[in-house]
Amino acid sequence: MEWNIYNMQGEKVGNLRLDDTLFAGEVNEPVLREAYLAYQTNQRQGTVSTKTKAEVSGGGRKPYPQKGTGRARAGSIRSPLWVGGGITFGPKPRSFEYMLSKKKKKGALISALRVKVKEGRLFLLDNLTVESGKTKEIASFLKSFSRITSIDGKNLAIVTQPDEKLRRASSNIPNLRLVLANNVCAYHVLCHDNIFFTQDSLQGVVKRLKNE
Repeated sequence: MEWNIYNMQGEKVGNLRLDDTLFAGEVNEPVLREAYLAYQTNQRQGTVSTKTKAEVSGGGRKPYPQKGTGRARAGSIRSPLWVGGGITFGPKPRSFEYMLSKKKKKGALISALRVKVKEGRLFLLDNLTVESGKTKEIASFLKSFSRITSIDGKNLAIVTQPDEKLRRASSNIPNLRLVLANNVCAYHVLCHDNIFFTQDSLQGVVKRLKNE
């Protein structure tokens, strides 16, 4: 499968053959869904906590006699039936960790990339660099691509190495996110409309998928 390579001015500068075993083929939707939900689940901190009747302070004595008042029987003002009482079956701190096997993580990322290839939303760049770290450099880059095709929505740029100037230049662009090739996952790809790879980052992801 031949894919176009562009420079930052949106000009075509060459072609690259994509590995058909990774970028062509069927999309495994069940694995994609599981990976998507697993990522979201793992973002939950699980720190919310409520107090039970035993943990709420006060209520050490019976509020009024058992009989003779005409009221319902009560043993403590900290009963869940009372205002200020404990919470029945309330949430407690717990882990929401959802583990995916390496095979499923790999399959989900491959399927996510296939989705973007089929949609024509995967773009290859010869490089992605900035000179001064100014926002206008990245804004100009996105504007150049908008002349080729519509890149409305969220954009994901996958790079090989951390670049402080590039990070600073893209930090004020609300619809652009940078991710390292070693950290990209199926969730990142699915949650963005357009995916930008540099040649180096693409090779890194391909090598990672073939070696895992």
